[in-house]
Amino acid sequence: MVDFQDLRKEYETHGIDESELLDEPMDVFKTWFVGASESCPAPWFETNAMTLSTSDGKGHITSRVVLLKGVDADSIRFYTNYRSTKGQQLAANAYAAVNFHWPWLGRQVRLTGAVEKTSREDSETYFHTRPRGSQIGALASKQSSELDSPEVLAQIAAELESKYEGQAVPLPEAWGGYRLTPDSFEFWQGRLNRLHDRVVYRNEFGNWARRRLSP
Repeated sequence: MVDFQDLRKEYETHGIDESELLDEPMDVFKTWFVGASESCPAPWFETNAMTLSTSDGKGHITSRVVLLKGVDADSIRFYTNYRSTKGQQLAANAYAAVNFHWPWLGRQVRLTGAVEKTSREDSETYFHTRPRGSQIGALASKQSSELDSPEVLAQIAAELESKYEGQAVPLPEAWGGYRLTPDSFEFWQGRLNRLHDRVVYRNEFGNWARRRLSP
């Protein structure tokens, strides 16, 4: 049996230096993301993996890991099925939180903000950069709906592959991108003795206010 109380790690990394704290938090995020990507210890770890939390109109929250697929001047992008649980929740409450965790650096970044769908053109462009198998999979899957068996889904995918052989796979009507525009960023750096560094940026009346928080 695992002794959960004994599971702990000491963070021996340095803290967040003031020189890292640029005026624009998105610039800090980009710098941290590049650093995490360049120092990633193994190809199986997806640096762009982020935990996305959404909630419905009743406050019921769900979380899952999705992949960051775009960073713009003031927003980030990810793609999914609009009829999935997250899509239904975002339709009811267009606000979400994401968390990036890069354990080899002892770092986390949290973002919160309003979410909106990207344009159909953006979704189409991204969709056709995906491997063909992923395109077929998106067309075959009614994400989050009940499924009788894996074999049923595999059969649907095979039929679609045959149907569109030699043709472009059409973008599913209920599939596309979301853009999250952060109103807050929190940068977390683990330190010895749990004296972690936390720096939060909040958008206050159109300007970014920066503060350090106790761990």
